[in-house]
Amino acid sequence: MATIASTPLTQWHRSQNARMADFAGYDMPIQYSGIVAEHVATRTAAGLFDISHMGRLRFEGPRADQLLNHVLTRRVLDMKNGQVRYSLICNEEGGVLDDVLVSCLESPSGRGEYFLLVVNASNREKIVRWLQPHLADFPDVVMTDVTDQTAMIAIQGPKSLEICKPLFQSSIENLGYYRSRVTQQMGKPTIISRTGYTGEDGLELIVKSEDALRVWENILLSGRNHGIVPVGLGARDTLRLEAGMPLYGHELDESINAYQADLGFAVSLKDRSFIGSEAMESLQATPPKHKRVGLLIEGMRAARQGSAVLDADSSNIGTVTSGSHSPTLNRPIAMAYINAAKSGIGSKVIIDVRGTKVPAEICSYPFYTRKFI
Repeated sequence: MATIASTPLTQWHRSQNARMADFAGYDMPIQYSGIVAEHVATRTAAGLFDISHMGRLRFEGPRADQLLNHVLTRRVLDMKNGQVRYSLICNEEGGVLDDVLVSCLESPSGRGEYFLLVVNASNREKIVRWLQPHLADFPDVVMTDVTDQTAMIAIQGPKSLEICKPLFQSSIENLGYYRSRVTQQMGKPTIISRTGYTGEDGLELIVKSEDALRVWENILLSGRNHGIVPVGLGARDTLRLEAGMPLYGHELDESINAYQADLGFAVSLKDRSFIGSEAMESLQATPPKHKRVGLLIEGMRAARQGSAVLDADSSNIGTVTSGSHSPTLNRPIAMAYINAAKSGIGSKVIIDVRGTKVPAEICSYPFYTRKFI
């Protein structure tokens, strides 16, 4: 029987009577007060997420940028200190092995740069194995899996920066989107990045495992008058769905390529070669047979992954990949892959929701876009 791993914050979650479940091999909080309440708090104030289950891989050495440029779809050689980029890792056929964030950071000593790759929890072991033969071609590069030595925390929502402003040694007000830096939080070394997976503004933090509880409690204390709440994976999923963000194992897998998934922006083909680039050049030039779309579903029954999408003649034209009730829109929404010829925005379709035929309309995503203040 496989052992379920804990994060440095697992005992805190249990002390708050969070509903826990095994997710990607980790004992993770699904909800505290309730998914809808946590979702709304994140949209209106701030939510605090334990995302320590995500994999964190550190790359050091004079050719670390060249290695990553060889294995990632996004260009890395021109990255500057403090930059973060969303990228994909693909196989030779262009299928997605994972979607990742890569950061270029300055070492605390200030003596050089290193790169940090954040990978999906369910793909961590797969990606580490896949990288090994490529590392052999770059013997001067050292990859270190620092997942178990660190914790990862996200604060998301319109009040996130206001809550965090007094906590960090360096100012976060001038930290741009998809930018990161190494700083300190109340004396605790911290990597902060202005990134997230909710559609809201916010920060993601990486700290030493032994510092995680103190950092977590400092944020909650700073946000006590701003409406901050701890948020589980249940609301994290509804938030990312409203934001139209793909989830590996749902909208992404090895049978899906970037262009089907509407992630062409994460592929840099010009003047470079990387694993899968030849296949992706061909895929870019060929209209995909299936496209990722949004669905607005009538009634109150949510469609789930695997639900069939039918046209007016009851012919199967696609499959739902993610679906849920949207707390913000107060109606069911979903994402699906649809026959490209029948994927026009505004087209009427039918969803087979557990044996019941439910009308729906194809729409664009995101379903929710935050208001910029």
